[in-house]
Amino acid sequence: MRIAVVILNWNGEVLLERYLPSVVQHSGDAEIFVVDNASTDNSVAFIKTNYPSVKIVQNSENGGFTKGYNDGLKSIDADIYCLLNSDIEVTEGWLPPILKVFSEDKEVAIVQPKIMDLMRPDYFEYAGAGGGFIDQLGYPFCRGRIFQDLEKDNGQYDDVTEIFWATGACMFIKKEVYWELNGFDEHYFAHQEEVDLCWRAKNNGHKVFYVGTSKVYHLGGSTLSNMNPKKTYLNFRNSLFSITKNLPRRKALTIIMLRLLLDGIAAIRFIFQFRFRHCLAILRAHLSFYRHFRKMYKRREKANFIQKYYYTKSIVWQHFVHHVKNFNDLVKH
Repeated sequence: MRIAVVILNWNGEVLLERYLPSVVQHSGDAEIFVVDNASTDNSVAFIKTNYPSVKIVQNSENGGFTKGYNDGLKSIDADIYCLLNSDIEVTEGWLPPILKVFSEDKEVAIVQPKIMDLMRPDYFEYAGAGGGFIDQLGYPFCRGRIFQDLEKDNGQYDDVTEIFWATGACMFIKKEVYWELNGFDEHYFAHQEEVDLCWRAKNNGHKVFYVGTSKVYHLGGSTLSNMNPKKTYLNFRNSLFSITKNLPRRKALTIIMLRLLLDGIAAIRFIFQFRFRHCLAILRAHLSFYRHFRKMYKRREKANFIQKYYYTKSIVWQHFVHHVKNFNDLVKH
C-alpha cells in the first residue's frame, strides 16, 4: 500500500523546523507532502532549502483545516493518506503497525495511533489520546482523556481495537473512502470535523480503529489553545452540526434540544468562572447553528444510520456528577 504523509501548514516554519525531521527520518518509503495554506512566512522556502525530498502543494487561500486538506489532497495520489499535524513528533517504527491493521481487515477505513503529550511524555494528549468515542448526547471523549482530565500511560491502551472516531491530529484514511465521503465538511472550518468524518464513515459501513502499538507525540494547541474562545465556539457549534447530519431525524432533533439546554448551563458555568468571552462564544455558536441548520439538515447522509453509536449514556453526568476521570471507570451504555 502506498502511503502519503500529508502535513497541513499555515505560517508554521518554527513547527516544521522542529518536527519535520522526525517525520522524514522515520517514515520509510512513505511520500511526504506539505500542503501549505497560503502562508506568509518562510515555510515554503524552508522546506525547499532543507528538505528537497518533501513535496509541496500550495493552496491559494487559508481555508482552515477542512478546506485546506480537501484542496491539497486532490493532487496527491496514494492508497492511504496520513493526515498529520505539523506539531507532531513521530517515533521509529510508527507506520508498520498501522499498515498491518489495514492489510488484515479490509473493512478498516480509518486508523489512529496512540497520541501522547509532548510536554508530558508519560501522559496521553488531549487531541485523540487512546481513541475517540461519543456519548448518547454526542459529546466526544477519549480513552485516556475525559474533558480536561488526562490519564497517565501505564500501558492500559496498548491494544488494537475498534473506536468511534480517530483524531485529525494523526489520522490514516483510505483515499477511496476519503473521497467517497467527499472529504471533510468545509462548513466546520476546524475542530470536530474528524468526528463528523468518522461518523459518516461508520454510517457507510466502514470501521475506525486505534493502534496502540504505534505512538506519536503531540504538542497541541499550536493553532488554537483550549483557552481560546474561538475554539469554544467551533466545538459547540460543530458538535451540533454532527448530530444534525448523522442521526435519524427524530433522535437528532431530541438530542439537539437537550444539547441546547446543556450548552446554556455550560454558558452559566463560564459566567461564574468569569470567562465571559467563552459564554459569548456559546451564544455565537448557537446563532451560527440556527443560521446553518437547514443547510446541515440537507447534508444528511443517505446511508443507514448506525443504531449503537455511543459508548456511554452521559459522559457529562459521569464526569461532573460522579467525578469519573478515567475511561475504564465509565459505566458502558
